Amino acid sequence: MESKNSEESPENEVGALKERLADEEKRNGELLTRLKYMQADLENYRKRMDKEMKEAGESLTRTLIARLLVVQDELDLAAKHSESGDGGEELKEGIGMVRKNLESALESVGVERIDAVGKPFDPALHEAVEEVKGGKSDEDVVLEEVRSGFTFKGQLLRPSMVKVELASKAAREEKEVE
Repeated sequence: MESKNSEESPENEVGALKERLADEEKRNGELLTRLKYMQADLENYRKRMDKEMKEAGESLTRTLIARLLVVQDELDLAAKHSESGDGGEELKEGIGMVRKNLESALESVGVERIDAVGKPFDPALHEAVEEVKGGKSDEDVVLEEVRSGFTFKGQLLRPSMVKVELASKAAREEKEVE
């Protein structure tokens, strides 16, 4: 009997080792899967942080631009007043150069002036500060820009303050009939 037990023993050991090997291979596979998920999570975290950093930078830029626009408004006003008075050509020229440089700096970071005069009134881009009874147009049209509006990388930064010529009722009715 002893010989029989000693013969079964190596077979049992081999079976036990195969079972342990299978368990370790399964565990190894699970650890590898977890590692892949962790790598993906790390990559997603890195991308999210890059995006948040970019957004934070743009937010700071927007704040700076908003402050610079006030300066540009004041320069525009000074230029307008210098044209009507005896301000001297040097003053006019100097203010014009500063305005041009400031506008160029703003354009270089993605700020664009909204073109308003003569265009159809768009409440998403324009803020009406005065309305004038209409002419022959079938839609509201911007007559004059009181304060310039701007976009920053395609997003509205500040709407244009405008005087609007309201569409005539007859022209609207004619357009509706068509």
